[in-house]
Amino acid sequence: MITIRTIYLGNLRTEATHLASGNALLTDAPIDNNGRGEAFSPTDLTCASLGSCMMTIMGIVAARDGVDLEGTQIEITKTMAANPRRIGRIEVHFTLASQVVLDQTQKEKLQRAALTCPVALSLHPDIEQEVHFDWKAVLREK
Repeated sequence: MITIRTIYLGNLRTEATHLASGNALLTDAPIDNNGRGEAFSPTDLTCASLGSCMMTIMGIVAARDGVDLEGTQIEITKTMAANPRRIGRIEVHFTLASQVVLDQTQKEKLQRAALTCPVALSLHPDIEQEVHFDWKAVLREK
């Protein structure tokens, strides 16, 4: 069964539709690669997928343990490599919501869950994944 249908809209832009839900998103080539940079680039989506997958698996583990991670934020920095052009490094920084109080065992379990999410395990080993967990941070209002 088809999961996603993507249409090329021209000018280095695509629209991908998740067929089961009808949700759609646009991609645009980044400015440094002949695009307009007006939407996620395909490599941005790869990085967003990594962060979302990590958080989802952490959420599953946390729910099993009665821990509420709502409000936890992730900041992702993507660094491109050249020759060939590809993602070279993805830095993922978790900031746990202020109401989350965890003991060391819970922290280790959540870290392990994040680092072994399906997307993390699916990325090419040449892509450096650096993951940080800020367990005591106060979240900034955005």
